[in-house]
Amino acid sequence: MEALKQRILREGKNLGNGILKVDSFLNHQVDAPFMLAVGGALAAHFGGMGINKVLTAEISGIAPALTTALALGVPVVYARKTRPVTMPANAYVATAPSHTKGEMVHLMVSPEFLGPQDRVLIVDDFLARGQTIHALAQLALQAGAEIKGIGVVIEKAFEHGRAALAYLRVPIYALVVITAMHDDDIEFA
Repeated sequence: MEALKQRILREGKNLGNGILKVDSFLNHQVDAPFMLAVGGALAAHFGGMGINKVLTAEISGIAPALTTALALGVPVVYARKTRPVTMPANAYVATAPSHTKGEMVHLMVSPEFLGPQDRVLIVDDFLARGQTIHALAQLALQAGAEIKGIGVVIEKAFEHGRAALAYLRVPIYALVVITAMHDDDIEFA
């Protein structure tokens, strides 16, 4: 997606340690019209696969997941990081390290919203080491759902997350793939 590459080059900042700051359009302030295009591109790639739910993690995955789900005409379910009082005791739970927070986070989904009848597309903002997406996959598998694919906005290929998720044997699609980040230089595949 050429427009996404240009936004990353124009507004993205390499903060070091594999962290790419894209807060101006994706992770803090969301460019809603642009995110509609992102969701449309992900939905176009995965359309026709019988997907009936989009699954993501709060908070940064919600914008691309919501616009993808909108384009597919299906609900989006996001894994919560804190348990609200409305969450049942038998919620599905998985744990993943947060690359940006430097701590473990628990992801939770209610069995009310994810089950064996679901054919799931996992959507997230980044694919880096694959640990958050792995946790989302574990939630889907706990629910007995079928994972149909993984869609991400930005893949940092140099962190090898795609290889870490190969065990799932599902298509993985990234709108842009970054092969290296050095100082102010960002290289795309």
